[in-house]
Amino acid sequence: MEYLSFELPIQELMEQYQTCSLVGEESGVDVKLACSQIEDKIIEKKKEIYGNLTPWQRVQLSRHPDRPYTLDYINGMVDKGSFLELHGDRNFADDPALIGGLATLDGQKVMIIGTQKGRTTKERQHRRFGMPNPEGYRKALRLMKLAEKFRIPVITLVDTPGAYPGLEAEERGQGEAIARNIFEMTMLKTPIFTYIIGEGASGGALGIGVGNKVYMLENTWYTVIAPESCSSILWRNWDHKEDAANALNLTPKDALREKFIDGIIEEPLGGAHYDPETTYLNLKASILQNIKAFSKFTGKELETQRQDKFIAMGQFKG
Repeated sequence: MEYLSFELPIQELMEQYQTCSLVGEESGVDVKLACSQIEDKIIEKKKEIYGNLTPWQRVQLSRHPDRPYTLDYINGMVDKGSFLELHGDRNFADDPALIGGLATLDGQKVMIIGTQKGRTTKERQHRRFGMPNPEGYRKALRLMKLAEKFRIPVITLVDTPGAYPGLEAEERGQGEAIARNIFEMTMLKTPIFTYIIGEGASGGALGIGVGNKVYMLENTWYTVIAPESCSSILWRNWDHKEDAANALNLTPKDALREKFIDGIIEEPLGGAHYDPETTYLNLKASILQNIKAFSKFTGKELETQRQDKFIAMGQFKG
């Protein structure tokens, strides 16, 4: 387990607990009471720290290297062996930063699409740290259209610091690809349910983020720009990233208050990486509940509900 800077008190207690257990094993002395007391302190410290996270600390937690990514959620949620990944945009190339395919959840067919980061240095470079190219968004749209054809619900999992900003991405129409997805998703005649599972930044997130229902996991963020990028624009450096995080209203509670999302998915104490299996179950339960709730909607009703949801977010003054 890796620990972030604000988690160091927990790390110290965990090391004390491990030392206590080791002493008991090696000496044969009964240390159950001492270890139990340390365990209680760990729980208390976790509640203290994670119950009072600043927006910037929540951003850090969303980027924790042990946090589950899209493929982890897929493997943890879908029926065993049911996920069939589909590749390519049928135009230019396949994009490993944005993956998708067919699967079943308790027998229910779904199309799952999500941004994927990497664990190792080599995989992170291959996935471009979860930043899709235009062909990634075009692949996602192709899969959504396929799902619409067979009336299969679409599940999108968002975890991206933004769309890839490289020259080649701009040359191939990055802005147009994202805009086309947003436009097409508003008119898709099959249910779309979006979940922010980590980072949700800018058009990179919106390119697969127009859902009938949009949810955030408890330790995630969702806003127009990453705090570091906001700081670099306003202050010409990254030194004010914490101030930017405070001003951007990027936490799940902020988004729910402003009605940008429909709900918050609870995570285990300390974050999804402490107990991934419980997080998978919580997310899966929400998906199945939404599929059931929207199963009787007609294609036109789904389209209208989705459009009304996003139109209501903006206020215009003449």
